[in-house]
Amino acid sequence: MTAVALIMIISAYLLGSISSAVLICRLLRLPDPRNVGSNNPGATNVLRIGGKKAAASVLLCDMLKGTIPVWASYFLKIDPFILGIIAIAACLGHMYPIFFHFKGGKGVATALGAIAPIGLDLTAMIMATWLFVAVIFRYSSLAAIVTVLLAPFYTWLVKPQYTLPVAMLCCLIILRHHQNIKRLFAGTEPKVGEKKNT
Repeated sequence: MTAVALIMIISAYLLGSISSAVLICRLLRLPDPRNVGSNNPGATNVLRIGGKKAAASVLLCDMLKGTIPVWASYFLKIDPFILGIIAIAACLGHMYPIFFHFKGGKGVATALGAIAPIGLDLTAMIMATWLFVAVIFRYSSLAAIVTVLLAPFYTWLVKPQYTLPVAMLCCLIILRHHQNIKRLFAGTEPKVGEKKNT
């Protein structure tokens, strides 16, 4: 691994560690998303406590945390496998942020942002899948799980050389959703727009 690749991996983790949800909620004088709703500092929880504009801001910033380091590394001609490591580093920063006591989100938006530089067609397929599942079933977590399960297949259709890095990233997202998977089976997972009672 080159020094440039190592620097990009570290930079991706540090950028990912900037919690958009916490900072935007502070700016808008909203409750800390780590302490209310689902206790998850992500766009879905911010939607519950702060509305659509706040959630959209969080979503955009979380995506950029993945896009910026991966896109920069792409232009630096870094190997596709290492690009996957850089994407994972950004997501790990979002999930376990060093600046916010390692209490972060699920990494879905950051992962989407990291995958986006591969191509607009891939990004469109991923977003369409998430929206379709979310609208039909109204579970944000289910939409995320279904989407990341299909993302490696979509990548293989579009740019096969990135299939392994994307699959690695998707495995991380699935592992991070283990509690959501349990709640989905138990029937206690809150739906989009629904207050969490448990």
